[in-house]
Amino acid sequence: MQKAAALAAFCVVAPARRQLSLFPLYFVHPDSGTFHLLTNSSTSPQAASAEIVNAVAPPTLMQFDPRKVPFVAGEVQGLPAVPASQLTAQALRSRFANPPDWTPELRREPRMSDRVPAQAAVLVPIVQRPQGATVLLTERTSNLSTHSGQVAFPGGRVDPEDANIAAAALREAWEEVGLSAQYIEVLGSLPTYTTVTSFIVTPVVSLVQPDFELTINPYEVAQAFEVPLAWLMNPANHRHHTVPAPDGTRRHWYSMPYQDGVDERFVWGATAGMLRNLYRFLAA
Repeated sequence: MQKAAALAAFCVVAPARRQLSLFPLYFVHPDSGTFHLLTNSSTSPQAASAEIVNAVAPPTLMQFDPRKVPFVAGEVQGLPAVPASQLTAQALRSRFANPPDWTPELRREPRMSDRVPAQAAVLVPIVQRPQGATVLLTERTSNLSTHSGQVAFPGGRVDPEDANIAAAALREAWEEVGLSAQYIEVLGSLPTYTTVTSFIVTPVVSLVQPDFELTINPYEVAQAFEVPLAWLMNPANHRHHTVPAPDGTRRHWYSMPYQDGVDERFVWGATAGMLRNLYRFLAA
């Protein structure tokens, strides 16, 4: 990530309403992952086309069914769950305002595309439900040429018109699922995560008030759903997979299969990798 982009102030924009909401925001140093307080900035919101970037390799690049790849369950690693007391809104605000020394576990996937590297942003929306915080995720529509049917955060490519990374994430969330910025409080970001398709993705972590109503873009998103944050922040639910790569090395990734009633929400690849980094940040 270019340091100039990393230093840009985050603003929260509701594109369709032409409104701007400002919160105490932070930037993350691209190498160390350290958070720093930013001053507020303002700009007029812009419209842009949506593009989800944080799933996994397109089907033409995949040579395996991720659900069938052997895994090591998370509890084997002996890592503790993040305590519930550290997952409250105030605790999350405090953690981003005063970040610990920590190291992200995952930063880059093996390159499997000739795409020119591009900056992208995703929103990690932590919904403040009375029964406990959840993370809002999407399932892509099956008609898309890439990442169809896969679980992803709302997000996409950073456009030239975007004021900064956070503005891109907020715009994409509005365009994909109709999540308005009036319900969102941006906390900060995690270190970048580079996907197999050469997107350099910045996860923008936010709190979301629960009284929103979504309007799904049916061309891109089949449905939106929520997974309990406490479940995602328990490494007993994280599976570590590995398969041989064409260059003789091995490809590693995580999955977090969540049983949502009769549906299995198979979170894996870049989305699971960014959630794993969020776990490392909160558990540090």
